[in-house]
Amino acid sequence: MTPTPPEHTSRPPAYVERLRAPFWAWPLMLIGAALLAAEVWLGYPGLRAWVPFAVLLPATVGVLLWAGRIRVAVTDTELQVDDARLPLPVIADVVALDAAGKREALGVGAHPMAFVVQRPWIGGAVQVVLDDPTDPTPFWVVSSRHPLELAAALRTAVDAAAPARPEGR
Repeated sequence: MTPTPPEHTSRPPAYVERLRAPFWAWPLMLIGAALLAAEVWLGYPGLRAWVPFAVLLPATVGVLLWAGRIRVAVTDTELQVDDARLPLPVIADVVALDAAGKREALGVGAHPMAFVVQRPWIGGAVQVVLDDPTDPTPFWVVSSRHPLELAAALRTAVDAAAPARPEGR
């Protein structure tokens, strides 16, 4: 019998969130696609008049699903944002941001080397300040519908991983 892979033996993430498109975007986008398809439909007779509906409506659903693909998770060892992984020992500080704080963090004075995953339809965010001399990235800014819960989960995970930090940090 083969042993269970490590990803199946670890505990579930302390925090998980999917940055989906808001519910109001679905009917709005589908109505817009239907109106665009109707404009094309009016110009063509016969069977090919239905092609815009067969293409635009499924494409719109695909775009909305794609827009909500980003997953944010806090595990025992790292912060996961889509495919990006940030080890907990390099996190120096975590700040929950409201809409105004997010706007300031991403505004004119933002650092050009910052790692940013933001969704405009999500007001809050979390700023994760890094302490890694080998990485030029000063901080991460990640959108979150529940920035206080994400920041608390990160702080708890960082505190639990603190004994594993290398000396001098």
